[in-house]
Amino acid sequence: MKIALLQESDLNADMEKQLAGLFRQLNADIKQINLTQVLDPENPISLVYCVDNNKVLGMALMCTYTVISGIKGWVEDVVVDVEHRGKGIGRKLMEKLVDLGKEKGLTEILLFSADKRIEAINLYKSLGFREKESRIYVLRTSS
Repeated sequence: MKIALLQESDLNADMEKQLAGLFRQLNADIKQINLTQVLDPENPISLVYCVDNNKVLGMALMCTYTVISGIKGWVEDVVVDVEHRGKGIGRKLMEKLVDLGKEKGLTEILLFSADKRIEAINLYKSLGFREKESRIYVLRTSS
């Protein structure tokens, strides 16, 4: 089993198909953006994935940005294949993102998790994430 940072040069039709399948497990209602657009050098994103025997078992993404209050990371799209959950893959993916955040000198890493995702919330808390006293709001600007 290998945890790696996805590079644009790693992309091929099979990898794209497997990552799209994982994303559908996370949220089948959202149309996925093309991975070459996600991995564009102008887009400050880190996509880490877990692969074993050429099968992608999980992925997690973190975008980074700089604002007056610091250099931050925002975690999105964390998902482990339903057949491989409970094996520590999500933890390894998140640990890799946290390590990348430390390497980049981030002042904080943020994430959002729906209240119903109890296992994910427990994982995040076990890694040191704490609930922030704030709310998240969304404004959809396109359909």
